[in-house]
Amino acid sequence: MSLDKVFKPASIVVIGASRNETKRGYQVIKTLLDEGFEGDIYPVNPSEDVILGLPCFPSVEKIPHPVDLALVATPARTVPSIIEACGKKGIAGAVLLAAGFREIGEEGKQLEAEVVAAAQKHGVRLIGPNTSGMMNLRKNMNLVGIQNAPKGNIALLTQSGNMALSLITEASIKSNKGFSYYVGVGNESDIQFHEYLEFFREDENTKAILMYVEGMKNGRKFLQEAYRTTREKPVVLLESGRSSTGKKSAGSHTGAIAGMSEVAQSAFKRAGILTIKNSDELWPVVETVSSLPPLKNNSIAILADGGGHATIAADMLSDLGIELPELHEKTQAKLREILPYNASVRNPVDVAGGTDSDPTIFADCARAILRDHDIGGLLVVGLFGGYGIRFAEKLAFMEEDAAHRIGKLIKKKNKPIVVHSLYTFLKPHTHDLLRYYNVPVYDSLEIACRCMGMLGIYGKYLKSYQTKTNFVFDWGNKAQQEGQDIIETARKEGRNALLEPEAKKILQLHGAPVATERLAKTADEAWEAAKHIEGDVVLKIVSQDILHKSDAGGVRVKLQGEKQVRRAYEEIMKNAHNFDPNAKIRGILVSPMSEAGIEVIVGTKIDEQFGPVVMFGLGGILVEVMKDVSFRVLPISRHSAKRMIEEIRSVSILDGVRGQRPRDKKAIINLLMKVSEVIEAYPDIREMDLNPVIVYNEGLCIVDARIILKDPL
Repeated sequence: MSLDKVFKPASIVVIGASRNETKRGYQVIKTLLDEGFEGDIYPVNPSEDVILGLPCFPSVEKIPHPVDLALVATPARTVPSIIEACGKKGIAGAVLLAAGFREIGEEGKQLEAEVVAAAQKHGVRLIGPNTSGMMNLRKNMNLVGIQNAPKGNIALLTQSGNMALSLITEASIKSNKGFSYYVGVGNESDIQFHEYLEFFREDENTKAILMYVEGMKNGRKFLQEAYRTTREKPVVLLESGRSSTGKKSAGSHTGAIAGMSEVAQSAFKRAGILTIKNSDELWPVVETVSSLPPLKNNSIAILADGGGHATIAADMLSDLGIELPELHEKTQAKLREILPYNASVRNPVDVAGGTDSDPTIFADCARAILRDHDIGGLLVVGLFGGYGIRFAEKLAFMEEDAAHRIGKLIKKKNKPIVVHSLYTFLKPHTHDLLRYYNVPVYDSLEIACRCMGMLGIYGKYLKSYQTKTNFVFDWGNKAQQEGQDIIETARKEGRNALLEPEAKKILQLHGAPVATERLAKTADEAWEAAKHIEGDVVLKIVSQDILHKSDAGGVRVKLQGEKQVRRAYEEIMKNAHNFDPNAKIRGILVSPMSEAGIEVIVGTKIDEQFGPVVMFGLGGILVEVMKDVSFRVLPISRHSAKRMIEEIRSVSILDGVRGQRPRDKKAIINLLMKVSEVIEAYPDIREMDLNPVIVYNEGLCIVDARIILKDPL
């Protein structure tokens, strides 16, 4: 359903209107009147006749005119019946201010369900509950009460009213940018993050989207919408609660390692979202990316009037992955004509006092630098804007002239310019002029560098988004009948875990390389299988009740000859019975001992927000200790699989160390793609662990495999 009437209403009813100045039911009406809301306002309160000069109605049903949006400022217990009345009236949406719903526990959760049921019955879309409100600044519709919010083209979505107040205040004090909309998402009971994202993507008055997120109901749909949105408009997000929130699961290594933070960060990045970790960077970054073109070649030049700031900026930009190439010889020659002989003209460019008596030289240098084809943007650091304050008042006019010329370069060259200045606290007119031309100015060198870094990240994403998947699963499309039969057999037997041979068979059906093996139910069968194997033999217990075989003493390796095989068989059976006397044992798996190689792990789990994810890292028994792993939301592309391998800290081991040959990364990529295919083919799979997978110079082998099924519906 279109959200136009919710966000662009022609009329609003305030339910819970009041004459008490301390009540939201009074404050909202007053704000709408004071700020010139472009629509009709209908107060509802059965005890009042007139509020702030407006006729007051006893109930929604008594309003003789159509209404688009309701603001509900009454206690939580009254909301279900109010939404029922709104639905009968044909109201398109409601903003629910009250707290006391899901966030307080089971009783509140039930009350929220009643509200949602009433809304869905009549097609009423809900913002909240537990929301600070909503604003459409283009229509002067302020249902929050924050005064003097600056108008602009940035949509703000948050789950914190205080965060919204902080950002709006910062924008009004430090910037000439502002907001098109603000939405306090609240409990996300009905309208969810991905729907807001879709609306703002289509909104012509919104050029960027700014978000503060503590959690979301449907992370996968959000990623799908973000993938569509970020190609058209930048999305900047501060993710709160980055500590691990994934539920621990004894059933697999993957479930024990994966936390929300790792999964979310990789997913947001893949969807093109610019994620911020520090709240003081949030507004500067969105201001920058909404105003400036992204870096097209991930390289910039630094123009400084002091070596210290230039050096610090160069280090920070390098850490952020931004390149600072040496300027072309023609560019350096032009700068030598402009600057004194002792100036550094390579990159960073240090004017070496050349601007002290004539700050217009900044504009001359900027023009020369941005004409260089190898330079994608410019960071100016130091005193610009403060020359008229520090040296001579007449220099302020020169700085203003330079600001005009620098500002015009952005449009002419289509390259971003960011300025750091020590004098922003004095608010010189030069800085106002720069901002007029969409040149952001910051007093923090770190923030200026971070903003330029984000322009680089966004530019790289816009070049490469075609190599990424759109987060959409085609469930069951590639399922093999034999694989489906294996899962159905487990279901019929009441099992939620496949036996190791069953898990490996499914992988084999999809082309994944697994070890050759045979299931033995007696010591005689074990030896019969082992004597046909060249080299050492491995025996492993097979039981749905013993997931971690090593912990139960259920594995024996490097076995040779009949005596060792028979003894190992008996020992494993005895250990298994001691570990769990009630365990149902299917037999013992006999397989060849794998050749030495590098052990890695590939695993999958269901993330509570984003759905199926895949993990890759070094494997073996230390995986949960080292936690040198990377994550991706499934399905993945080959590009994403390659990046997963490159992201682990110990990737150099796979590249070959101390004269060893590199391991077969292409085989790992192929396996990651096969795992993605398997998870997409069988929606019943909850978790998968392939650990260890032995990677050789050529090829690999899945030594152990575990698949856990979702609980039956």
